Amino acid sequence: MFVFHWIVGVLVGAVLLAGLARRLRAPYPAFLALGGVGLAFIPGVPSLSLDPELALALFLAPVLMDAGYSTSLRDLVRNARPIAGLAVGAVAATTAAVAAVAMWLVPDMPLAAAIVLGAVVAPPDAVAALSVLGHVSLPHRLATILRGESLLNDAASLMIYRLGVAAAVTGHFSLAEVAPAFAIGVVGSLVAGPLAALVYLRILRRVEEPMSVIVLQFSAAFGLWIAAEALELSGVLTVVSFAITVARHAPGQTSPRLRVISNAVWDTAIFVLNVLAFVLIGEQIGPILARMTPEQEIAYISVAGAVVVTVILVRIAWVLPASAIRRVGFGTSPVHPDDLRQNRDLGLGAGFAVSWSGMRGLVTVATALALPEGGPGGAGFPYRDLIVLTAFCVVIGTLVVQGLTLRPILARLGLEDSDPVGREVGRARAEAYGAAVEALSSDRSEAADALRREFHAALAEAEAHEEGLAPEGLPTDEPRRCAIRAARDRLFTLRRNGRIGDDAYFVLEEELDWAELNATPRGEA
Repeated sequence: MFVFHWIVGVLVGAVLLAGLARRLRAPYPAFLALGGVGLAFIPGVPSLSLDPELALALFLAPVLMDAGYSTSLRDLVRNARPIAGLAVGAVAATTAAVAAVAMWLVPDMPLAAAIVLGAVVAPPDAVAALSVLGHVSLPHRLATILRGESLLNDAASLMIYRLGVAAAVTGHFSLAEVAPAFAIGVVGSLVAGPLAALVYLRILRRVEEPMSVIVLQFSAAFGLWIAAEALELSGVLTVVSFAITVARHAPGQTSPRLRVISNAVWDTAIFVLNVLAFVLIGEQIGPILARMTPEQEIAYISVAGAVVVTVILVRIAWVLPASAIRRVGFGTSPVHPDDLRQNRDLGLGAGFAVSWSGMRGLVTVATALALPEGGPGGAGFPYRDLIVLTAFCVVIGTLVVQGLTLRPILARLGLEDSDPVGREVGRARAEAYGAAVEALSSDRSEAADALRREFHAALAEAEAHEEGLAPEGLPTDEPRRCAIRAARDRLFTLRRNGRIGDDAYFVLEEELDWAELNATPRGEA
Protein backbone atom coordinates (compact mmCIF):
# COMPACT_ATOMS: atom_id res chain seq x y z
CA MET A 1 0.00 0.00 0.00
CA PHE A 2 2.89 2.35 0.77
CA VAL A 3 4.30 1.85 -2.75
CA PHE A 4 0.89 2.68 -4.24
CA HIS A 5 0.65 5.88 -2.21
CA TRP A 6 4.20 6.77 -3.18
CA ILE A 7 3.46 6.31 -6.91
CA VAL A 8 0.34 8.48 -6.62
CA GLY A 9 2.40 11.13 -4.81
CA VAL A 10 5.08 11.05 -7.51
CA LEU A 11 2.52 11.49 -10.30
CA VAL A 12 0.80 14.36 -8.48
CA GLY A 13 4.18 15.97 -7.85
CA ALA A 14 5.06 15.55 -11.53
CA VAL A 15 1.81 17.27 -12.56
CA LEU A 16 2.59 20.18 -10.24
CA LEU A 17 6.14 20.47 -11.61
CA ALA A 18 4.83 20.37 -15.19
CA GLY A 19 2.35 23.10 -14.32
CA LEU A 20 5.12 25.23 -12.86
CA ALA A 21 7.22 24.66 -15.99
CA ARG A 22 4.31 25.72 -18.18
CA ARG A 23 3.82 28.93 -16.18
CA LEU A 24 7.55 29.71 -16.52
CA ARG A 25 7.53 28.66 -20.19
CA ALA A 26 10.34 26.21 -19.51
CA PRO A 27 10.79 22.57 -20.61
CA TYR A 28 8.94 20.33 -18.19
CA PRO A 29 11.65 17.60 -18.37
CA ALA A 30 13.97 20.07 -16.60
CA PHE A 31 11.64 20.18 -13.61
CA LEU A 32 11.14 16.40 -13.69
CA ALA A 33 14.91 15.99 -13.61
CA LEU A 34 15.14 18.29 -10.59
CA GLY A 35 12.40 16.21 -8.97
CA GLY A 36 14.50 13.12 -9.64
CA VAL A 37 17.38 14.79 -7.81
CA GLY A 38 15.11 15.30 -4.82
CA LEU A 39 14.05 11.64 -4.83
CA ALA A 40 17.67 10.56 -4.74
CA PHE A 41 18.08 12.05 -1.26
CA ILE A 42 14.71 11.19 0.32
CA PRO A 43 15.14 8.37 2.88
CA GLY A 44 12.73 5.44 2.71
CA VAL A 45 11.95 5.77 -0.99
CA PRO A 46 10.77 2.33 -2.22
CA SER A 47 13.13 0.52 -4.55
CA LEU A 48 11.83 0.14 -8.11
CA SER A 49 13.75 -1.84 -10.69
CA LEU A 50 13.43 -2.40 -14.41
CA ASP A 51 14.84 -5.18 -16.53
CA PRO A 52 17.60 -3.55 -18.62
CA GLU A 53 16.39 -5.48 -21.67
CA LEU A 54 13.02 -3.73 -21.41
CA ALA A 55 14.27 -0.22 -20.69
CA LEU A 56 14.89 0.84 -24.29
CA ALA A 57 11.67 -0.69 -25.61
CA LEU A 58 9.56 0.80 -22.83
CA PHE A 59 10.92 4.33 -23.01
CA LEU A 60 12.03 4.82 -26.61
CA ALA A 61 9.54 2.91 -28.77
CA PRO A 62 6.45 5.02 -27.94
CA VAL A 63 8.42 8.30 -27.91
CA LEU A 64 9.83 7.59 -31.37
CA MET A 65 6.44 6.45 -32.66
CA ASP A 66 4.84 9.68 -31.48
CA ALA A 67 7.63 11.89 -32.83
CA GLY A 68 7.78 10.04 -36.16
CA TYR A 69 4.05 10.35 -36.69
CA SER A 70 4.18 14.15 -36.39
CA THR A 71 7.30 14.54 -38.57
CA SER A 72 7.06 16.00 -42.07
CA LEU A 73 8.81 13.73 -44.57
CA ARG A 74 8.92 16.59 -47.05
CA ASP A 75 10.74 18.84 -44.58
CA LEU A 76 13.12 16.03 -43.61
CA VAL A 77 14.12 15.55 -47.24
CA ARG A 78 14.32 19.30 -47.84
CA ASN A 79 16.74 19.71 -44.89
CA ALA A 80 18.50 16.36 -45.18
CA ARG A 81 22.06 17.71 -45.13
CA PRO A 82 21.91 19.88 -42.01
CA ILE A 83 19.89 17.21 -40.20
CA ALA A 84 22.45 14.56 -41.13
CA GLY A 85 25.25 16.86 -40.03
CA LEU A 86 23.73 17.07 -36.55
CA ALA A 87 22.11 13.63 -36.22
CA VAL A 88 25.21 11.73 -37.38
CA GLY A 89 28.19 14.06 -37.40
CA ALA A 90 27.54 15.85 -34.12
CA VAL A 91 26.66 12.58 -32.37
CA ALA A 92 29.89 10.93 -33.56
CA ALA A 93 31.98 13.97 -32.60
CA THR A 94 30.38 14.18 -29.15
CA THR A 95 30.84 10.46 -28.55
CA ALA A 96 34.52 10.63 -29.47
CA ALA A 97 35.16 13.75 -27.38
CA VAL A 98 33.39 12.39 -24.30
CA ALA A 99 35.22 9.06 -24.62
CA ALA A 100 38.56 10.88 -24.81
CA VAL A 101 37.75 13.02 -21.75
CA ALA A 102 36.56 9.99 -19.76
CA MET A 103 39.69 7.95 -20.53
CA TRP A 104 41.90 10.93 -19.70
CA LEU A 105 40.24 11.39 -16.30
CA VAL A 106 39.78 7.64 -15.60
CA PRO A 107 42.81 5.90 -17.17
CA ASP A 108 41.59 2.43 -16.15
CA MET A 109 38.29 2.83 -17.99
CA PRO A 110 38.09 0.47 -21.00
CA LEU A 111 37.77 2.12 -24.40
CA ALA A 112 34.48 0.34 -25.06
CA ALA A 113 32.96 1.64 -21.81
CA ALA A 114 34.16 5.17 -22.59
CA ILE A 115 32.54 4.97 -26.03
CA VAL A 116 29.29 3.76 -24.44
CA LEU A 117 29.37 6.74 -22.09
CA GLY A 118 29.81 9.03 -25.08
CA ALA A 119 26.94 7.39 -26.96
CA VAL A 120 24.67 7.64 -23.90
CA VAL A 121 25.10 11.42 -23.52
CA ALA A 122 25.45 12.32 -27.22
CA PRO A 123 21.84 12.61 -28.50
CA PRO A 124 19.73 15.66 -27.60
CA ASP A 125 16.16 14.88 -26.60
CA ALA A 126 13.11 15.60 -28.77
CA VAL A 127 10.70 16.09 -25.85
CA ALA A 128 12.91 18.66 -24.13
CA ALA A 129 13.63 20.61 -27.31
CA LEU A 130 10.00 20.68 -28.49
CA SER A 131 8.71 21.74 -25.08
CA VAL A 132 10.94 24.82 -25.33
CA LEU A 133 10.22 25.50 -29.00
CA GLY A 134 6.51 25.49 -28.24
CA HIS A 135 6.96 28.73 -26.26
CA VAL A 136 9.20 30.66 -28.64
CA SER A 137 9.05 31.95 -32.19
CA LEU A 138 11.84 30.20 -34.05
CA PRO A 139 12.38 30.29 -37.82
CA HIS A 140 10.55 27.32 -39.27
CA ARG A 141 13.63 25.85 -40.89
CA LEU A 142 15.58 25.85 -37.63
CA ALA A 143 12.68 24.20 -35.80
CA THR A 144 12.48 21.59 -38.56
CA ILE A 145 16.20 20.87 -38.30
CA LEU A 146 16.00 20.46 -34.52
CA ARG A 147 13.00 18.14 -34.77
CA GLY A 148 14.65 16.05 -37.47
CA GLU A 149 17.88 15.86 -35.49
CA SER A 150 16.08 14.80 -32.32
CA LEU A 151 14.26 12.10 -34.25
CA LEU A 152 17.21 10.60 -36.11
CA ASN A 153 20.16 11.13 -33.76
CA ASP A 154 18.83 8.32 -31.57
CA ALA A 155 19.56 5.86 -34.36
CA ALA A 156 23.20 6.94 -34.67
CA SER A 157 23.81 7.01 -30.91
CA LEU A 158 22.10 3.67 -30.28
CA MET A 159 24.09 1.95 -33.00
CA ILE A 160 27.33 3.19 -31.43
CA TYR A 161 25.94 2.28 -28.01
CA ARG A 162 25.13 -1.30 -29.05
CA LEU A 163 28.56 -1.82 -30.59
CA GLY A 164 30.24 -0.45 -27.48
CA VAL A 165 28.17 -2.59 -25.11
CA ALA A 166 28.92 -5.71 -27.15
CA ALA A 167 32.65 -4.92 -27.21
CA ALA A 168 32.73 -4.24 -23.45
CA VAL A 169 30.84 -7.42 -22.57
CA THR A 170 32.61 -9.79 -24.99
CA GLY A 171 36.02 -8.08 -24.99
CA HIS A 172 36.13 -8.43 -28.77
CA PHE A 173 35.33 -6.03 -31.60
CA SER A 174 36.17 -6.09 -35.29
CA LEU A 175 34.95 -3.36 -37.62
CA ALA A 176 35.39 -5.65 -40.64
CA GLU A 177 33.01 -8.15 -39.06
CA VAL A 178 30.46 -5.59 -37.89
CA ALA A 179 30.28 -3.24 -40.91
CA PRO A 180 28.37 -5.57 -43.30
CA ALA A 181 25.81 -6.50 -40.63
CA PHE A 182 25.52 -2.84 -39.70
CA ALA A 183 24.78 -1.80 -43.31
CA ILE A 184 22.29 -4.62 -43.77
CA GLY A 185 20.59 -3.65 -40.53
CA VAL A 186 20.14 -0.03 -41.64
CA VAL A 187 18.75 -0.97 -45.05
CA GLY A 188 16.61 -3.73 -43.58
CA SER A 189 15.12 -1.34 -41.02
CA LEU A 190 14.20 1.21 -43.67
CA VAL A 191 12.46 -1.54 -45.64
CA ALA A 192 10.84 -3.37 -42.72
CA GLY A 193 9.25 -0.26 -41.21
CA PRO A 194 7.22 0.79 -44.30
CA LEU A 195 6.25 -2.84 -45.06
CA ALA A 196 4.95 -3.27 -41.52
CA ALA A 197 3.07 0.01 -41.93
CA LEU A 198 1.25 -1.28 -45.00
CA VAL A 199 0.15 -4.39 -43.09
CA TYR A 200 -0.90 -2.26 -40.13
CA LEU A 201 -2.98 0.04 -42.35
CA ARG A 202 -4.87 -2.95 -43.79
CA ILE A 203 -5.68 -4.10 -40.27
CA LEU A 204 -6.66 -0.57 -39.25
CA ARG A 205 -9.37 -0.44 -41.92
CA ARG A 206 -11.22 -3.22 -40.08
CA VAL A 207 -11.04 -1.63 -36.62
CA GLU A 208 -13.27 1.32 -35.76
CA GLU A 209 -13.47 1.34 -31.94
CA PRO A 210 -11.12 4.10 -30.63
CA MET A 211 -9.88 2.10 -27.64
CA SER A 212 -8.99 -0.86 -29.87
CA VAL A 213 -7.13 1.37 -32.31
CA ILE A 214 -5.10 2.97 -29.52
CA VAL A 215 -4.18 -0.45 -28.17
CA LEU A 216 -3.06 -1.41 -31.69
CA GLN A 217 -0.93 1.74 -31.89
CA PHE A 218 0.95 0.94 -28.69
CA SER A 219 1.21 -2.73 -29.62
CA ALA A 220 2.73 -1.74 -32.96
CA ALA A 221 5.29 0.53 -31.27
CA PHE A 222 6.47 -2.08 -28.76
CA GLY A 223 6.08 -5.05 -31.11
CA LEU A 224 8.08 -3.43 -33.89
CA TRP A 225 10.90 -2.50 -31.55
CA ILE A 226 11.12 -5.98 -30.06
CA ALA A 227 10.91 -7.66 -33.48
CA ALA A 228 13.55 -5.35 -34.96
CA GLU A 229 15.96 -6.02 -32.10
CA ALA A 230 15.37 -9.78 -32.40
CA LEU A 231 16.20 -9.58 -36.12
CA GLU A 232 19.28 -7.42 -35.37
CA LEU A 233 17.77 -4.41 -37.14
CA SER A 234 17.65 -0.85 -35.83
CA GLY A 235 14.64 -0.42 -33.57
CA VAL A 236 14.86 3.36 -34.01
CA LEU A 237 14.86 3.36 -37.81
CA THR A 238 12.19 0.66 -38.00
CA VAL A 239 9.78 2.46 -35.67
CA VAL A 240 10.44 5.90 -37.19
CA SER A 241 10.02 4.75 -40.81
CA PHE A 242 6.86 2.86 -39.78
CA ALA A 243 5.40 5.96 -38.08
CA ILE A 244 6.19 8.28 -40.99
CA THR A 245 4.60 5.85 -43.46
CA VAL A 246 1.46 5.44 -41.35
CA ALA A 247 1.18 9.21 -40.91
CA ARG A 248 1.14 9.67 -44.69
CA HIS A 249 -1.81 7.30 -45.20
CA ALA A 250 -3.77 6.82 -41.96
CA PRO A 251 -5.53 10.24 -41.75
CA GLY A 252 -7.78 9.34 -44.67
CA GLN A 253 -9.16 6.31 -42.87
CA THR A 254 -9.39 7.49 -39.25
CA SER A 255 -12.26 9.44 -37.74
CA PRO A 256 -11.92 12.88 -36.10
CA ARG A 257 -13.10 11.37 -32.80
CA LEU A 258 -10.31 8.80 -32.92
CA ARG A 259 -7.64 11.42 -33.65
CA VAL A 260 -8.71 13.62 -30.74
CA ILE A 261 -8.76 10.71 -28.29
CA SER A 262 -5.53 9.20 -29.62
CA ASN A 263 -3.59 12.48 -29.38
CA ALA A 264 -4.68 12.93 -25.76
CA VAL A 265 -3.72 9.36 -24.82
CA TRP A 266 -0.30 9.57 -26.48
CA ASP A 267 0.55 12.94 -24.93
CA THR A 268 -0.33 11.51 -21.51
CA ALA A 269 1.70 8.35 -22.11
CA ILE A 270 4.82 10.31 -23.13
CA PHE A 271 4.49 12.45 -20.01
CA VAL A 272 4.15 9.40 -17.73
CA LEU A 273 7.16 7.73 -19.39
CA ASN A 274 9.26 10.83 -18.72
CA VAL A 275 8.13 10.78 -15.09
CA LEU A 276 8.95 7.08 -14.72
CA ALA A 277 12.37 7.46 -16.35
CA PHE A 278 13.46 10.31 -14.09
CA VAL A 279 12.11 8.52 -11.03
CA LEU A 280 14.03 5.35 -11.87
CA ILE A 281 17.33 7.09 -12.53
CA GLY A 282 16.86 9.36 -9.52
CA GLU A 283 16.45 6.27 -7.34
CA GLN A 284 19.76 4.89 -8.58
CA ILE A 285 21.76 7.98 -7.71
CA GLY A 286 21.37 7.58 -3.94
CA PRO A 287 22.70 3.96 -3.81
CA ILE A 288 25.50 4.87 -6.23
CA LEU A 289 26.67 7.71 -4.01
CA ALA A 290 26.32 5.47 -0.93
CA ARG A 291 28.65 2.86 -2.47
CA MET A 292 31.39 5.41 -3.11
CA THR A 293 34.22 6.47 -0.86
CA PRO A 294 34.64 10.25 -0.45
CA GLU A 295 37.58 10.14 -2.87
CA GLN A 296 35.53 8.23 -5.47
CA GLU A 297 32.63 10.60 -5.07
CA ILE A 298 34.82 13.61 -5.79
CA ALA A 299 36.44 11.85 -8.75
CA TYR A 300 33.15 10.70 -10.30
CA ILE A 301 31.45 14.07 -9.86
CA SER A 302 34.48 15.71 -11.45
CA VAL A 303 34.18 13.37 -14.44
CA ALA A 304 30.47 14.13 -14.69
CA GLY A 305 31.08 17.87 -14.61
CA ALA A 306 33.78 17.61 -17.27
CA VAL A 307 31.44 15.59 -19.51
CA VAL A 308 28.64 18.16 -19.10
CA VAL A 309 31.00 20.91 -20.26
CA THR A 310 32.28 18.70 -23.10
CA VAL A 311 28.86 17.91 -24.60
CA ILE A 312 27.90 21.60 -24.55
CA LEU A 313 31.17 22.84 -26.06
CA VAL A 314 31.41 20.14 -28.73
CA ARG A 315 27.96 21.00 -30.04
CA ILE A 316 28.83 24.69 -30.17
CA ALA A 317 32.13 23.91 -31.89
CA TRP A 318 30.34 21.68 -34.39
CA VAL A 319 27.55 24.10 -35.32
CA LEU A 320 29.09 27.60 -35.24
CA PRO A 321 31.80 27.08 -37.90
CA ALA A 322 29.13 25.79 -40.27
CA SER A 323 26.89 28.72 -39.38
CA ALA A 324 29.70 31.10 -40.24
CA ILE A 325 29.21 30.08 -43.86
CA ARG A 326 25.44 30.58 -43.46
CA ARG A 327 24.51 26.96 -43.21
CA VAL A 328 23.71 24.55 -40.38
CA GLY A 329 25.37 21.21 -41.05
CA PHE A 330 27.81 19.95 -43.67
CA GLY A 331 28.42 22.15 -46.68
CA THR A 332 25.52 23.66 -48.53
CA SER A 333 21.91 22.63 -48.20
CA PRO A 334 19.01 23.37 -50.52
CA VAL A 335 16.56 25.71 -48.85
CA HIS A 336 12.99 26.25 -49.97
CA PRO A 337 12.22 29.93 -50.70
CA ASP A 338 9.34 29.93 -48.20
CA ASP A 339 11.77 29.12 -45.40
CA LEU A 340 13.94 32.16 -46.01
CA ARG A 341 11.57 34.98 -46.89
CA GLN A 342 12.41 36.94 -43.74
CA ASN A 343 15.41 35.02 -42.41
CA ARG A 344 17.56 34.67 -45.50
CA ASP A 345 20.83 34.70 -43.60
CA LEU A 346 21.07 31.68 -41.32
CA GLY A 347 24.24 32.96 -39.75
CA LEU A 348 25.80 32.92 -36.32
CA GLY A 349 22.64 33.90 -34.46
CA ALA A 350 20.71 30.97 -35.88
CA GLY A 351 23.74 28.74 -35.39
CA PHE A 352 24.00 29.64 -31.73
CA ALA A 353 20.27 28.95 -31.30
CA VAL A 354 20.77 25.46 -32.74
CA SER A 355 23.93 24.83 -30.73
CA TRP A 356 22.23 25.86 -27.48
CA SER A 357 19.24 23.58 -28.17
CA GLY A 358 21.12 20.42 -27.19
CA MET A 359 19.21 19.43 -24.05
CA ARG A 360 19.55 15.76 -23.09
CA GLY A 361 16.61 13.85 -21.67
CA LEU A 362 14.71 10.61 -21.96
CA VAL A 363 17.03 8.88 -24.45
CA THR A 364 20.08 9.47 -22.27
CA VAL A 365 18.22 8.25 -19.19
CA ALA A 366 16.86 5.14 -20.96
CA THR A 367 20.21 4.04 -22.40
CA ALA A 368 21.92 4.49 -19.02
CA LEU A 369 19.23 2.41 -17.30
CA ALA A 370 19.57 -0.29 -19.97
CA LEU A 371 23.18 -1.09 -19.00
CA PRO A 372 23.62 -4.41 -17.15
CA GLU A 373 24.27 -3.82 -13.47
CA GLY A 374 27.80 -4.40 -12.21
CA GLY A 375 31.11 -2.69 -11.59
CA PRO A 376 34.72 -2.73 -12.77
CA GLY A 377 35.29 -6.12 -11.22
CA GLY A 378 31.75 -7.47 -11.40
CA ALA A 379 29.83 -9.47 -13.95
CA GLY A 380 27.87 -6.46 -15.19
CA PHE A 381 28.92 -3.51 -17.29
CA PRO A 382 32.24 -1.89 -16.37
CA TYR A 383 31.96 1.49 -14.68
CA ARG A 384 28.17 1.39 -14.84
CA ASP A 385 27.87 3.56 -11.71
CA LEU A 386 30.05 6.24 -13.28
CA ILE A 387 28.08 6.13 -16.54
CA VAL A 388 24.70 6.35 -14.81
CA LEU A 389 25.83 9.18 -12.54
CA THR A 390 27.37 11.07 -15.45
CA ALA A 391 24.30 10.57 -17.62
CA PHE A 392 22.11 11.95 -14.85
CA CYS A 393 24.38 14.98 -14.38
CA VAL A 394 24.40 15.65 -18.14
CA VAL A 395 20.60 15.54 -18.24
CA ILE A 396 20.33 17.83 -15.22
CA GLY A 397 23.04 20.18 -16.46
CA THR A 398 21.76 20.60 -20.02
CA LEU A 399 18.09 20.78 -19.08
CA VAL A 400 18.67 23.34 -16.35
CA VAL A 401 21.45 25.42 -17.90
CA GLN A 402 20.34 25.30 -21.53
CA GLY A 403 16.65 24.54 -21.13
CA LEU A 404 15.93 27.38 -18.73
CA THR A 405 18.01 29.93 -20.65
CA LEU A 406 17.06 29.01 -24.24
CA ARG A 407 13.87 31.08 -24.39
CA PRO A 408 15.45 34.37 -23.21
CA ILE A 409 18.45 33.75 -25.48
CA LEU A 410 16.21 33.23 -28.50
CA ALA A 411 14.28 36.37 -27.60
CA ARG A 412 17.57 38.27 -27.36
CA LEU A 413 18.76 36.98 -30.75
CA GLY A 414 15.55 38.29 -32.33
CA LEU A 415 15.35 35.59 -35.01
CA GLU A 416 12.37 36.29 -37.25
CA ASP A 417 10.05 33.65 -38.64
CA SER A 418 8.44 34.12 -42.04
CA ASP A 419 5.77 31.62 -40.94
CA PRO A 420 5.82 29.37 -44.02
CA VAL A 421 3.54 26.89 -42.28
CA GLY A 422 0.98 29.61 -41.53
CA ARG A 423 1.00 30.71 -45.18
CA GLU A 424 0.59 27.15 -46.40
CA VAL A 425 -2.28 26.68 -43.95
CA GLY A 426 -4.00 29.89 -45.10
CA ARG A 427 -3.71 29.01 -48.78
CA ALA A 428 -4.79 25.41 -48.30
CA ARG A 429 -7.70 26.56 -46.12
CA ALA A 430 -8.88 28.84 -48.92
CA GLU A 431 -8.77 25.95 -51.40
CA ALA A 432 -10.61 23.72 -48.94
CA TYR A 433 -13.32 26.36 -48.47
CA GLY A 434 -13.63 26.59 -52.25
CA ALA A 435 -14.08 22.83 -52.49
CA ALA A 436 -16.75 23.03 -49.78
CA VAL A 437 -18.68 25.68 -51.74
CA GLU A 438 -18.45 23.59 -54.89
CA ALA A 439 -19.77 20.52 -53.05
CA LEU A 440 -22.81 22.55 -51.92
CA SER A 441 -23.54 23.98 -55.36
CA SER A 442 -26.26 21.44 -56.20
CA ASP A 443 -28.00 21.67 -52.81
CA ARG A 444 -30.61 24.45 -52.70
CA SER A 445 -31.88 23.89 -49.18
CA GLU A 446 -31.92 26.68 -46.61
CA ALA A 447 -29.24 24.89 -44.57
CA ALA A 448 -26.96 24.67 -47.61
CA ASP A 449 -27.55 28.36 -48.37
CA ALA A 450 -26.49 29.27 -44.85
CA LEU A 451 -23.29 27.23 -45.18
CA ARG A 452 -22.54 28.72 -48.58
CA ARG A 453 -22.81 32.22 -47.13
CA GLU A 454 -20.33 31.27 -44.40
CA PHE A 455 -17.75 29.89 -46.82
CA HIS A 456 -18.25 32.71 -49.35
CA ALA A 457 -17.54 35.25 -46.60
CA ALA A 458 -14.32 33.43 -45.68
CA LEU A 459 -13.30 33.20 -49.35
CA ALA A 460 -13.95 36.91 -49.83
CA GLU A 461 -11.61 37.64 -46.92
CA ALA A 462 -8.98 35.36 -48.49
CA GLU A 463 -9.26 37.16 -51.84
CA ALA A 464 -8.78 40.48 -50.07
CA HIS A 465 -5.59 39.21 -48.40
CA GLU A 466 -2.40 40.01 -50.31
CA GLU A 467 -1.33 36.36 -50.24
CA GLY A 468 -4.76 34.83 -50.52
CA LEU A 469 -4.82 33.48 -46.96
CA ALA A 470 -8.19 32.42 -45.59
CA PRO A 471 -9.07 33.19 -41.94
CA GLU A 472 -8.95 30.42 -39.37
CA GLY A 473 -12.56 30.82 -38.27
CA LEU A 474 -15.85 31.16 -40.11
CA PRO A 475 -18.00 34.25 -39.52
CA THR A 476 -20.58 32.32 -37.52
CA ASP A 477 -18.10 30.67 -35.16
CA GLU A 478 -18.40 33.25 -32.39
CA PRO A 479 -22.24 33.35 -32.42
CA ARG A 480 -22.23 29.56 -32.52
CA ARG A 481 -20.00 29.38 -29.44
CA CYS A 482 -22.27 31.86 -27.65
CA ALA A 483 -25.34 29.78 -28.48
CA ILE A 484 -23.63 26.57 -27.36
CA ARG A 485 -22.69 28.13 -24.03
CA ALA A 486 -26.35 29.08 -23.49
CA ALA A 487 -27.47 25.56 -24.40
CA ARG A 488 -24.90 24.10 -22.03
CA ASP A 489 -26.12 26.28 -19.16
CA ARG A 490 -29.71 25.20 -19.80
CA LEU A 491 -28.72 21.50 -19.80
CA PHE A 492 -26.93 21.96 -16.49
CA THR A 493 -30.04 23.59 -15.03
CA LEU A 494 -32.24 20.73 -16.27
CA ARG A 495 -29.89 18.22 -14.69
CA ARG A 496 -29.67 20.12 -11.41
CA ASN A 497 -33.48 20.37 -11.22
CA GLY A 498 -33.86 16.64 -11.83
CA ARG A 499 -35.72 17.03 -15.14
CA ILE A 500 -33.07 14.92 -16.93
CA GLY A 501 -30.77 12.25 -15.54
CA ASP A 502 -27.02 11.99 -15.73
CA ASP A 503 -27.07 9.56 -18.65
CA ALA A 504 -29.08 11.95 -20.83
CA TYR A 505 -26.95 14.88 -19.67
CA PHE A 506 -23.66 13.16 -20.64
CA VAL A 507 -24.98 12.28 -24.11
CA LEU A 508 -25.99 15.89 -24.79
CA GLU A 509 -22.83 17.25 -23.17
CA GLU A 510 -20.68 15.26 -25.61
CA GLU A 511 -22.74 16.54 -28.55
CA LEU A 512 -22.21 20.13 -27.44
CA ASP A 513 -18.49 19.47 -26.80
CA TRP A 514 -17.96 18.40 -30.41
CA ALA A 515 -20.05 21.29 -31.72
CA GLU A 516 -18.02 23.77 -29.67
CA LEU A 517 -14.70 22.26 -30.76
CA ASN A 518 -15.79 22.58 -34.38
CA ALA A 519 -16.37 26.30 -33.84
CA THR A 520 -13.25 26.96 -31.75
CA PRO A 521 -9.95 28.00 -33.40
CA ARG A 522 -7.08 25.60 -32.79
CA GLY A 523 -5.09 28.13 -30.77
CA GLU A 524 -7.95 28.69 -28.32
CA ALA A 525 -8.72 24.96 -28.07
